[in-house]
Amino acid sequence: MIAVFRFLSLLPLVWLHVLGALTGWLAWLFSPTYRRHLRENMRLALGTDDARRFRNAAIAHAGKQFIELAKIWLRPLEDAVSQVVAVSGWELVEAATREGKGIVYLTPHLGCFEITAQYLSTKAPITVLYRPPKRAWMQTLIETGRARKQLYLAAADLAGVRTLLKALKRGEAVGLLPDQAPKVGEGRWLDFFGKPAYTMTLAARLTESGAAVIMVWAERLPAGAGYHFHLQAPTQPIVGTTEARAQQISREIEILIRQCPQQYLWGYNRYKQRRGVEPPPEPL
Repeated sequence: MIAVFRFLSLLPLVWLHVLGALTGWLAWLFSPTYRRHLRENMRLALGTDDARRFRNAAIAHAGKQFIELAKIWLRPLEDAVSQVVAVSGWELVEAATREGKGIVYLTPHLGCFEITAQYLSTKAPITVLYRPPKRAWMQTLIETGRARKQLYLAAADLAGVRTLLKALKRGEAVGLLPDQAPKVGEGRWLDFFGKPAYTMTLAARLTESGAAVIMVWAERLPAGAGYHFHLQAPTQPIVGTTEARAQQISREIEILIRQCPQQYLWGYNRYKQRRGVEPPPEPL
C-alpha cells in the first residue's frame, strides 16, 4: 500500500482529486455502515434539505481527503505546502507571537486537515497530538509523512500531554483535532449538533494555559487548484470550567463545519459509545 501511495504522490493534485472522488463513491457503495453514519450525521447537523443538497459533494470530498494524503505526506515539505495558494487570518498568529503567547491550533476533520500542521511547521515549531492507527502500514505512512523539520509528535497519553504543555510554556504552538472521540476516561458527554457526543477535554485543558486559541482549516479548492488556509479566532472567548471550555470548543467546531459542510468527514462515527464509557445522561 505504501508503494501505491508513493506512486500517487507523483501525480498532479487534480488527478488525485479525480481518483479521490471515485474512491469516495466506492466507499459509499460498498459500506452500508459508512452510508448510515454519513446520512444520519448530515441529517442531524444540517437538516434534511441541506443534508440532501451537500451529500454527493461530501461523498466525493471524503475520498479526495484520503487520496491527497499521498502528496501531503510523501512529497518533500516544500512541494506539499506549495499547494497552499491562499491564507486568511495570519494576523492572528502575528498578534499571538508579538505577545509572546503559545498557540493552541484547533482543527476539525474539515477540508485537508493534514496539511495544516505541515504548513504551520514552515513558520515556527509545532507539536501535534498523535494517536497511532490500528493498521501498521498506515502508522508507517503517517510517521513518514509527519517527520518534518519543526513538526513534532506527542503521543495521546499522559507523557504526550506534558509535552504539549511544555511546548506552550516555551511560547510555541500545539495542534490537535478536537472532534475525534477520546479514550475511556479522557472525555465528557457534550452536545455536538444537538446530540451527546463523547468529547475530549484535552483541548479545553490546554486553553487553560493562557495560550492563544486559533481555529484553523484548509479549504480544498476546485479542479485541484490547491488549498485556502483559514485561521479564525473563536467567536466567543474560551473561558470557564474545563467542561464549559470543551463545550464552547464544540460550538466553534460546528461553526467552522457550517462554513463548508461538504468538506467535513461526516462518515466518522462521532457519536459512538466506547466500551467502558458510561452512556450519556438521559435528558430531563
